[in-house]
Amino acid sequence: MSRNSAFGGFGGAEKIKDPRPLHDKSFVQQCIRQLCEYLGENGFPSPVTVKSLQSPTSKEFLKIFSFIYSFLDPTFQMPTSKIEEEIPRILKDLGYPFPISKSSMYSVGAPHTWPQILGGLIWLIDSVKLFDTMREQDLLFPDFSDGGIETEDGIEFNKLFISYTSKSYDRFMQGADTFEEEDAEFFPKLKDLYNVDEAHLESLAEKYKILTDEVERLEKESQQDRLMTKKSEKLKLQTDLQKYQSYRSNLESFKSNLEQKLSAVSEELDGAGLQIEALKQETGRLQHIFENQKFSQADIERINHERNELQQTITNLNKNLAEAEHHMWNEEIALAKSKEAVEAELAKYHTLARKLKLIPASAENACGHDFEIKFTIESGPSRIGHYKNQIHTPLMNMISQVEEEINKLVPQKLSMVETSEQVSSMIADKANDLKLLKEQLRKLDEQLEQELHEAEREEHKWSTELDSLESHKKLLEKKVTDGYDEAVEQLKATRQEYHLVLQETSEERRIVANNLSSILDIVTNHVSFVEKFLQDHHKRVDRDYQEAIKEDTLEQLREIVDKYIHKANSL
Repeated sequence: MSRNSAFGGFGGAEKIKDPRPLHDKSFVQQCIRQLCEYLGENGFPSPVTVKSLQSPTSKEFLKIFSFIYSFLDPTFQMPTSKIEEEIPRILKDLGYPFPISKSSMYSVGAPHTWPQILGGLIWLIDSVKLFDTMREQDLLFPDFSDGGIETEDGIEFNKLFISYTSKSYDRFMQGADTFEEEDAEFFPKLKDLYNVDEAHLESLAEKYKILTDEVERLEKESQQDRLMTKKSEKLKLQTDLQKYQSYRSNLESFKSNLEQKLSAVSEELDGAGLQIEALKQETGRLQHIFENQKFSQADIERINHERNELQQTITNLNKNLAEAEHHMWNEEIALAKSKEAVEAELAKYHTLARKLKLIPASAENACGHDFEIKFTIESGPSRIGHYKNQIHTPLMNMISQVEEEINKLVPQKLSMVETSEQVSSMIADKANDLKLLKEQLRKLDEQLEQELHEAEREEHKWSTELDSLESHKKLLEKKVTDGYDEAVEQLKATRQEYHLVLQETSEERRIVANNLSSILDIVTNHVSFVEKFLQDHHKRVDRDYQEAIKEDTLEQLREIVDKYIHKANSL
């Protein structure tokens, strides 16, 4: 019986490709954590961490391999010589399906070899776990009666497992490499058998995912210099604190100025109030005199005139007071806007100075000068003059130096422009040459395409010839099979005759048995010889076909085809 599969066929020597994503970093990290947990749970004598397993040494690998393999063979002792041959041989004897080269044993912790070796260790751990599970069972195949207790090692589990295994093996022999249908049928029954709680499993999976993300985050954080990060954050916070303190001091000074102005205005209001009270007293006194004394018409007119003048004076004073308060409010608003505009300009200046590397004094282009402006509204015009002397003169000197450097670099720029023009002309020439080469390449591609079409036609012709040879081969195989069936029928007839002549002499029985044995040997040898001859013939045909494809002369190809057709007819 044979099968066609992606993993090869019966008797094939093809290497199986490992389907596990061993070059995926996340999968490798998962395998490393699994290995670390297994070693810790089973009492590995040496301390081992995830970090140490990222690139282990050959000595550490040998200790880990010996420790794991000792669960399968407690008497195992690591050989002192030819370790690079012994370990792959042990894995191969255990049935590990993927090859491990001897050269990888010389550099176990290398990035290109460690994932394959790690995959072998994970497979060995799974084998040990399976061995421990099977060793705990009393019988491999217990009685399949209907009675009994349904436990993990009991009857129902074995029934399900044997049914699943037999169905999967039938599908495997039919050429399948995946068994989704069998898995979908087996897993629900197994869950029902053990009363599996799906919600609990999902919650455990979510917890596992959360813990895995937390571990990855902690590993990433451990790989960074957290002290330097915290120091930089501390410096930023200190800078922000200084800015806030300066801003608070500015606000306090501004508040004190406003309080002083408010006190002055309050004093003016108090004075105006006192003046109004005095005028009211004077008015009352005059009113009392007016009521108690007799005045002439001229006195009354004079008093009324003075009263109107005083009333006008009071109205003017109240109006001036309101105008003064409104003017003070406008001045405060203008002052606040001016302060915001000055702070915005200072922020732009400081930003530009930082881009030009002029701030702080230890900056690259500062040359020891302090270009930072710490200006407030209360500092007054004298501070402006100080900053003008402090900043303007060094900046003018720097500008003159930069202009001198620019004047020096102008000739270099001109020479570089000329060089660039020359390079551009050379690039244009090379582009023209490239166009010619592309045209030649296009012609060669067309010629190659024509030759490929001709080769395809020849290949089709040869495939037709090979199909005819294959059909002839099948015909031969059918004849051999028919001959074998006839031989089997003859054997059955001979056995029947043997039963009829059972009472004959022992010599006759020996002769008949020898004849039957010789017939079977002849038939078997003939069948094996025919199969071997057909295999060799098929290999020669393929080899000659490959050589024939490389030949250019059509006549030689025809001669080779005629030759093989003649040989096939002779067979």
